Amino acid sequence: MAQIVSSETIEGVHVITPDVYGDDRGFFVETYRREWIPDGSREMVQANRGDRQSGCIVGLHYHLHQADYWYVPFGTVRVVLHDLRSGSPTEGATQHTDLRGNEHRGIYIPPGVAHGFASLTDATITYLVDNYYNPSDELGVAWDDPEIRADWGVVNPTLSARDQSNPYKKDIPEVDQPRFGLRN
Repeated sequence: MAQIVSSETIEGVHVITPDVYGDDRGFFVETYRREWIPDGSREMVQANRGDRQSGCIVGLHYHLHQADYWYVPFGTVRVVLHDLRSGSPTEGATQHTDLRGNEHRGIYIPPGVAHGFASLTDATITYLVDNYYNPSDELGVAWDDPEIRADWGVVNPTLSARDQSNPYKKDIPEVDQPRFGLRN
């Protein structure tokens, strides 16, 4: 049975450590089960994979209508989460969690929680989402926003042009501000 730990920092975030079965041939692990998410999550409908070199930062991104489940099969990433949801009991909280391929942990991220990761080593990250890609729901907040106080664990990171141009939290347009408990 997987170990499921609900975040004490951000409401609705869960870190899952599944069982690993191994022998002299290698190992087997279930990396995700819908039943592991206590909040009655929706069906995950799309799977993605990203390979990143050490020193890269991806994010901070967020969605109004999509949850993510991340798993790192190779390498180490520092996950940074920030609760942007107005009315959330943990509104404004920031969480840092390292995911290492040899630990086989996953993290569930609800809509409205900004999320990003820094590759502390060369790494592969897989992520499941409960909504198909929708460019109008691909939102972002500045990775270096002083209000968020993210500790990425890297110096002189490599970022995409998109992630370099995300607005500060205080400059997010009203229409793009997530609200706790609202989701389509």
